[in-house]
Amino acid sequence: MKKCFKKYVWAIAIAGLTGCMQESDFRCERLFCEYVENPLGIDEAVPRFGWNLSARKRNQKQTAYELIVSDNESDIKEDRGNIWNTGRVVSSQNIQIEYEGKPLRSFTRYYWRVRAYDLEGKASDWSDIAWFETAMLDSADWQAKWIGDGSRTPEKDEDFYRKDRAPLFKKEFQVEKRVKQARLYITGLGYYEAYINGIRVGDHCLDPGWTTYSKRVLYATYDVSEFIRKGENAIGVMCGNGWYNLLPMYMWCSPNRNLRLYLDCGRPIVKAQLRVDYADGSSSLICSDSSWSVAPGPIVRNNVYLGEQYDARLEQTGWSEPGMDLNEAKTVEVVSGPTGRLSAQMQPPIRVIEEVKPVAVTEPKPGIYLVDMGKNFAGVVRARVKGKAGDSISFRYGEDIYPDGNLNGMTAVAGQMKGGYAGEGAPTIAWQEDRYILKGDPAGEIWSPRFTFHGFRYVEVTGWPGKLSPDAVTGLVLSADVPNVGEFRSSNEMFNTLQDNIRRSFRSNLFSVQSDCPAREKYGYGGDMFCTTEAFMYNYDMANFYTKVVEDHRDAQRPLGGITETAPFVGIADAGPGDGSGPLGFQLGYTYLVDRLYEFYGDIRIVREHYDALKKQADYLISCATEHLYNGGLSDHESLDARPFGLTESLFYYQHIKLMVKYAGLLNRPEDSSYYSAVARQVKRKVTETYYSPGTGIFDNATQTAQLFGLWHGLLSGEEEKRALAVLDSTFEVRDGHLSTGIFATKMMCDVLRLHDMNERMYQIADQREFPGWGYMVESGATSLWETWAYSDNVYSQNHPMFGSVGEWFYRSLSGINPVSPGFTKIMIKPQPSGNMTSATGRYRSIQGMIVCDWKITDGSIRMDVAIPVNTEAEVWVPASSSSSVRESGKPITAYPEIKLINEVPGYVVYAVGSGRYAFEAEYKK
Repeated sequence: MKKCFKKYVWAIAIAGLTGCMQESDFRCERLFCEYVENPLGIDEAVPRFGWNLSARKRNQKQTAYELIVSDNESDIKEDRGNIWNTGRVVSSQNIQIEYEGKPLRSFTRYYWRVRAYDLEGKASDWSDIAWFETAMLDSADWQAKWIGDGSRTPEKDEDFYRKDRAPLFKKEFQVEKRVKQARLYITGLGYYEAYINGIRVGDHCLDPGWTTYSKRVLYATYDVSEFIRKGENAIGVMCGNGWYNLLPMYMWCSPNRNLRLYLDCGRPIVKAQLRVDYADGSSSLICSDSSWSVAPGPIVRNNVYLGEQYDARLEQTGWSEPGMDLNEAKTVEVVSGPTGRLSAQMQPPIRVIEEVKPVAVTEPKPGIYLVDMGKNFAGVVRARVKGKAGDSISFRYGEDIYPDGNLNGMTAVAGQMKGGYAGEGAPTIAWQEDRYILKGDPAGEIWSPRFTFHGFRYVEVTGWPGKLSPDAVTGLVLSADVPNVGEFRSSNEMFNTLQDNIRRSFRSNLFSVQSDCPAREKYGYGGDMFCTTEAFMYNYDMANFYTKVVEDHRDAQRPLGGITETAPFVGIADAGPGDGSGPLGFQLGYTYLVDRLYEFYGDIRIVREHYDALKKQADYLISCATEHLYNGGLSDHESLDARPFGLTESLFYYQHIKLMVKYAGLLNRPEDSSYYSAVARQVKRKVTETYYSPGTGIFDNATQTAQLFGLWHGLLSGEEEKRALAVLDSTFEVRDGHLSTGIFATKMMCDVLRLHDMNERMYQIADQREFPGWGYMVESGATSLWETWAYSDNVYSQNHPMFGSVGEWFYRSLSGINPVSPGFTKIMIKPQPSGNMTSATGRYRSIQGMIVCDWKITDGSIRMDVAIPVNTEAEVWVPASSSSSVRESGKPITAYPEIKLINEVPGYVVYAVGSGRYAFEAEYKK
């Protein structure tokens, strides 16, 4: 995958940005609708369009565009838009263009293309044809009913833990005419897999995404045209429990942490609508209703935490094929289902993104095998096995091993249930464990769990018939299939390993929510998102994923306006202001994420759609403040110093209000802007008066956290700011260049030191190989990020993204790629060579196109290769002694009128450039 991505990156960077291989000077490429190229099954009545541009020449911009949409290929091929024709629109905008044509119809494929006009007013050729297809634009389009197997929720908690076979739903139907196309619109709670005529539909795993089901339920659209055949057909759906049919486990052994108390729960159900369009223009619907049948399947237990048990002896061969009767079948029951609106799932689905082979298999005890996958990740295993019917194999998962070579699964035990009372019938220790019971096929059997996922590096296998060989077990890495958009490499090999670990931790925690860990909790904590949002965005295209996440937070909003600590809400409200809302730093995840979606993707709609909820939240926080201040909260979670609770909580509050000022301004709401500006001034004044000592540079208790919070929030200026920076630097000095920050201040540290040209200090901190620091994790053998700076073999997760903010620093500081205006229309390239680094490679495919900054230092000179997308402009900060030493492509800068000298500052020469590829060289002295 990495090699393929590198090839793709260079193809874009060299061909797309320089245009050397293009047929014409100016082209529209990579067309997308709602962030997706050719999306199937959207339910947005006013979709948004965007495209990237390429050109041979440097300094190229779009001055106008023309976009056409048609409901048939014939018109679009002839450059006619019978649904929408914008005409020539004088505008440089090439992203977030909202549809303004005729009302769209459900179940319709629309074709579109665009052409752009360059600086000289010359039109490009029309782009290649793109398309989007609508699903259900109106709730009345749904003819299907929710169906279940008629079983009831147990009355006693202990009965939840008995065998509960996952249902198999089935419907047979006839097709007598020639099929033009067929679409399956489907959801199933908690999870489902669909089959048509015995063939699995799609490659999604753990669908649909987890939501607050009383507010929103996601459905997927599949093109199943090739599955339908003339004559008899059948559709089958296997349904798992997921987050909808949970066990009443007491997480952390507390009755108040019983997830069934806070999440919408019910028995597994399905809603499916198969639409078949025929060549004669007619269509038919096969909908889930009372005519379907249901039978128990071979999955006898399944839970997102405890795992899955599968008895292959209970399989019904060909169960989803026509003409095959189901054993123990009965008629389904039509049920009301959850009250949430059905919404098209635009978030990238969870898929198997990688297969991992073991690096070692040992036998620490007779008959007990320990499989080492070599790296910590999220997913399941696939086993290839041959044995007798009834042989039972257990797969128990963990992140660590004990010194004697046996599995240590304690950091992956669900909800710290490790011997305490976790409810009637609950396990004493909540291991992650799957079990497979063989059917005795002489040709061998292949199995992997369907409706669970785990976080692990090691797998303990018991009951394996014969001797377990490494090729019998494969790790299936699961994650939301978010596209790769970033790459970072440097001459510091520890940083490269750390970057791999960051990406692995990020991938391990993208399961429809951005989770804290893939084993112990699996929750979407807002605080973690605040700390890592930009780091995720630099590595992956998070536009649709995060759009779903902010909707999760709005859905979970408390009656008085507060935002919950996790979304969906699971009942956790540690040190929040009340009404079940979370501490302010965790509530900030929602507010801040909306802002980042605007800044990275130019998405003003997200601000508009969430403004009312954000305002309600802000007004609630204002009502809970005491004389413009807060106290308590969780402060700088996982800090190694005494936490300054009042300062940090009050500044979280300040950031909420500052963002509301920004949002009110963006949406032209002057009254709100004036009101929140006044509140922000009052909060800033009160915080500064209460927690800062003038003339000393000291905030609160003078810890790294206190100093960073004050500086990151911009409370000081001039000499006072310099004093505070000096105090901050001294806090690192007394720790021999080590950090002591928690998750919030660590993110702020990367920003503050970068912005104040203190990158040598930041490099020293990041490069530390001793406790505490990222290098300590790497040197200790970690293959993912830990939840705490200290190694834990019993309590804390070893696969946790919240300290991954250093990944943002890699891109922003070492590679120097920074947005200056929303949607990367203006860019700053400012690499900060530091420490003993001699090179760095940075690439980021922004919504505007690929941005590149590679630099290498040799023999007192620096070479910096830069690529800027068409329709953007950039400030390029060349690390150089003086402008007289700077050359581009071997020539003096004066040979290029398109490169403008802006400024010379200590250590840099700053140029303004337009799009294109540049090769700067200069004398370099550290």
